[in-house]
Amino acid sequence: MRMRRMRMMRMRRAGAERGYPGRAWLYCWLLGWQAAALQLPPCEETDYHFEYTECDSSGSRWRVAVPNPSVECSGLPDPVKGKECTFSCASGEYLEMKNQVCSKCAEGTYSLGSGIKFDEWDELPAGFSNVATFMDTAVGSTENKADSCNNSSWTPRGNYIESNRDDCTVSLIYAVHLKKSGSVFFEYQYIDNNIFFEFFIQNDQCKEMESTADKWVKLTDNGEWGSHSVTLKSGSNILYWRTTGILMGSKVVKPVLVKNITIEGVAYTSECFACKPGTFSDKPGSSGCQVCPRNTYSEKGAKECTKCKEEMYYADEGSSACIERPPCTNKDFFQIHTPCDKEGKTQIMYKWIEPKICREDLPDALTLPPSGERKDCPPCNPGFYNNASSSCTPCPPGTFSDGTQECKACPAGTEPALGFEYKWWNILPGNMKTSCFNVGNSKCDGMNGWEVAGDHIQSGAGGSDNDYLILNLHIPGFKPPTSVTGATGSELGRITFIFETICSADCVLYFMADVNRKNTNVVESWERSKEKQSYTHIISKNASFTFTWAFQRINEGQDSRQFINDMAKIYSITVTNAVDGVASSCRACALGSEQSGSSCVPCPAGHYIEKETSQCKECPANTFLSIHQVYGREACIPCGPGSKSTKDHSACFSDCLVSYIKDNQSLNYDFSNLSQVGSLMSGPSFTSRGTKFFHFFNISLCGNEGKKMAICTDNITDVTLKDMVAESEDFSNFVGAFVCQSTIIPSDSKGFRTALALQSNSLADRFLGATVETVLENISIKADVFPPSPSKIPDVHFFYKSSTVTTSCENGRATVVTMRCNPNKPDQGELSVPSSCPAGTCDGCTFYFVWESAEACPLCTEQDYHEIEGACKKGFQETLYVWNEPKHCIKGVPLPEKRTSTCETVDFWLKVGAGVGAFTAVLLIALTCYFWKKNQKLEYKYSKLVMTTNSKECELPAADSCAIMEGEDNEEEIVYSNKQSLLGKLKSLATKEKEDHFESVQLKSSRAQNI
Repeated sequence: MRMRRMRMMRMRRAGAERGYPGRAWLYCWLLGWQAAALQLPPCEETDYHFEYTECDSSGSRWRVAVPNPSVECSGLPDPVKGKECTFSCASGEYLEMKNQVCSKCAEGTYSLGSGIKFDEWDELPAGFSNVATFMDTAVGSTENKADSCNNSSWTPRGNYIESNRDDCTVSLIYAVHLKKSGSVFFEYQYIDNNIFFEFFIQNDQCKEMESTADKWVKLTDNGEWGSHSVTLKSGSNILYWRTTGILMGSKVVKPVLVKNITIEGVAYTSECFACKPGTFSDKPGSSGCQVCPRNTYSEKGAKECTKCKEEMYYADEGSSACIERPPCTNKDFFQIHTPCDKEGKTQIMYKWIEPKICREDLPDALTLPPSGERKDCPPCNPGFYNNASSSCTPCPPGTFSDGTQECKACPAGTEPALGFEYKWWNILPGNMKTSCFNVGNSKCDGMNGWEVAGDHIQSGAGGSDNDYLILNLHIPGFKPPTSVTGATGSELGRITFIFETICSADCVLYFMADVNRKNTNVVESWERSKEKQSYTHIISKNASFTFTWAFQRINEGQDSRQFINDMAKIYSITVTNAVDGVASSCRACALGSEQSGSSCVPCPAGHYIEKETSQCKECPANTFLSIHQVYGREACIPCGPGSKSTKDHSACFSDCLVSYIKDNQSLNYDFSNLSQVGSLMSGPSFTSRGTKFFHFFNISLCGNEGKKMAICTDNITDVTLKDMVAESEDFSNFVGAFVCQSTIIPSDSKGFRTALALQSNSLADRFLGATVETVLENISIKADVFPPSPSKIPDVHFFYKSSTVTTSCENGRATVVTMRCNPNKPDQGELSVPSSCPAGTCDGCTFYFVWESAEACPLCTEQDYHEIEGACKKGFQETLYVWNEPKHCIKGVPLPEKRTSTCETVDFWLKVGAGVGAFTAVLLIALTCYFWKKNQKLEYKYSKLVMTTNSKECELPAADSCAIMEGEDNEEEIVYSNKQSLLGKLKSLATKEKEDHFESVQLKSSRAQNI
């Protein structure tokens, strides 16, 4: 009967959807039916059922009788006026169509009145459909993308439905037609932000309804169910639950779970719904069904649950049948340690995993091993002492103990180092608790998720392999030691734990943190087996923290118990600076100036404790105070090159001024104009399935008094950046640093209306220094990371460090920003990453950036320009100053103004010089001609004299003789002055020019000299 009604309703709705008016269709059908009824038998009440026609414009409708399929009869009841279209029955009732009155549902059934509910997910309910697509249109062929998502869908898992785990976009769709305004409500689990989950509604024209403005579904805590409700308008509503996996790495995403979908606003319910198997309804007029308790079962539409034969069978809560008990194995029991007794002994006890589902009386079944073996109790944890009792109690305030000795008061000048150090596990500490949770069933509710085991605590058995085994540690707050309460460093405390995982399947251990009980976020996770190792998480804000370790053997929707031997072990948990903590030792503190007592006093910010006097003393300039030690001068750590300390000596920062001496020349840089946050979008990159994404970086280079101005956020489409900053104290996806990174999925990559930002993290939260050297504090820049600078100006490197430790970066991340002078890129210039590493890093731990800008050039000096002298015009001369080309400097010394000076005209001296030169030339020519003429005359006279002398030999005056007389030296010779000097010729000419024309010949002899 119900199937017939549904088919007739679909036929009638199909007719309405095709555009047939309800009343016209009814009249045509009645005429045809009456014509055929002349030859048919009369109708019985079992041959037909009642339905309502479509509502007309006035909001009224008719109740008509519709024959059941394959029934032919005549004499159907006449149509009567029906209830108004907005009429509906209360919950637990249905509309009895014959009399048009509301009646209570019978036992074994339920009704929501004007709503429908989907709580059975053994298979996809009627009316639901799956549509899987690969939304990225950037790469690859459309056919390949479509084929790659053929196996992606929402999967029913019994009590809930599970989304896809890949990077396909899968929509779970349901269409409903409401006669009046209503709502849709559902419960969900959404713990992994690597899946983008949205719920929205469209009308029959495929336009999104206004009510979907808030369609982004919020993340839920691990193991908790959230709820989401949206108002629906009357008319057609198409509901979409859409998920898109974003696989940026190798990790498998955690799917979205949805259950208990309830839709309100259906005009009426003409029948009640039978209770699903495993539930029952024992009262008429029920609006819901109750779950059968453990070891009972029920079939569909049950009024009560039937008990199983517990000796041979068992049933979990909400079962539809009893299951035969298997023989007991070593997977059905576990061991625990009892609390210490007065003798300091503990007993090893073996217990069955509850609820016990196995039988010991079957062949090959194991029995419970004998319990009661006594062992020495482990000592108390540091900060506790048993005081000759069987239990460990915390030391009183102001005292300390290593766990083996009595609590002692701290000596004068010291204070307790408060915190918690759990390394012995005889009982679970008072600020810890354990539980077990399963998203699909309640098998392990009430079980211990973890069990103490002496020198470690290990994961428990649980109810099935996909249980979450949870261990919680609550710390009410963090407080630094008294002497450093004035410090404002980035670390208030830390939590360190040593663990290992032993797995044969795909187990996962999660470490999570909840701040002020608002939202639990996964800090780190480890998959499969991991060797014994240590992990540290830094606490940077004073708030109430709940730390959670959750271990899951397999992440599959099956209730099996095959990997019970897979486990996680935690050997020790250490928390420093914990409020209400205990002390295992004492540390030095500062005393008051009077030193009248041993009470400690807080040191002002940036002060250390002087060893000699135990007094507070301020750290020297350009040093910062260590967050781990405040005792002694060595607690003040010098700042790196190019940096200075903040006023409170909490950190070092760059004031954007850097100096460097090269070749006896000082280069001064001023990066103040680059102190605003610079941004870089690198990519695109693609996942293995072809999803396009970008790496987005924000860089706060310097200035701002050391404040970390770079901000990165997740889900930037949800709330504005302004709102995030206002709520940054508790907004878990808000990251403030010197350098931060986000992964951006563009809107065209996955069909989103806006871009999606996720995986925001800090790359630099501590400034190390700025220098032209390529190595600083074990951080080095490889020569081939960036091409060399075309100019001779040295690059300035800003070095940063991140204190966040990851499994791949044990020493944290490091960042280097290289500032390069480029006059062709003014203002903010251009940021870039290495071409060989488009993500900014090649190893995932050290990031490199180059920032090219004219603002990265050094300040100008006198050596960066030269002067040019102009011509002297009208007694004045100009001197110009121009920059050397190419110019590689900014600001600094300004270019001098043009200089004008007096000068003498060049034309006057030119004329004087020309005149003097011409006179000198004429004079020289005249003298040359004169002396040449005189020389000719002298040569003539001389030649004539020689000729005369040769013709008249020995005819000389009597006083002289040309013969050699007796007694004369025959060696004397006559020297003729054949050639006179020019001066001699001039003298001769002057004295004898008017005398006789005969020339005398000078005889050179010793005799003549004697006369």
